[in-house]
Amino acid sequence: MAEFNTNPKSYEFNHTMIRVKDPKVSLEFYQEVLGMKLLSSLDNEAGKFTLYFLAYVKPEDLAEFEAKSDYQRRSYAFSRPGVLELTHYANGNKEPGRGFGHTAIIVDDLEEACKRFESFGDKVKWIKRLTDGSMKNIAFIADPDGYWVEVLKRGF
Repeated sequence: MAEFNTNPKSYEFNHTMIRVKDPKVSLEFYQEVLGMKLLSSLDNEAGKFTLYFLAYVKPEDLAEFEAKSDYQRRSYAFSRPGVLELTHYANGNKEPGRGFGHTAIIVDDLEEACKRFESFGDKVKWIKRLTDGSMKNIAFIADPDGYWVEVLKRGF
């Protein structure tokens, strides 16, 4: 196998994305009932969807976390494991029953990781390459059962 400037041993599970119908109700549930903290939210530039990233923040880290800027909070969400991404589409969920969206991994070098995945040939099915679409900072591959795996650089 070819050598790549990326080490799969440094890859880390980052988040799971699920689609939600009512973000207010979902955020209340995950924050109040389950005790998660809203790390960051992000509106799509075209207004098509909003992303909410939640995770558990240790009580001793809470004051430091709350002092962070929006940019630092977003970077924190993309540099740690165990994040839940809630996605709300402006026009609702078009496909009821398809709440699960994808899992995501963070890698040390996104371009090199994608080159490595390319080297596996037909074993890796591409959903979105780095060069596809307007979002050049993420890629999607599919596992053998068709589940999507988002690949992004640690800290974005």
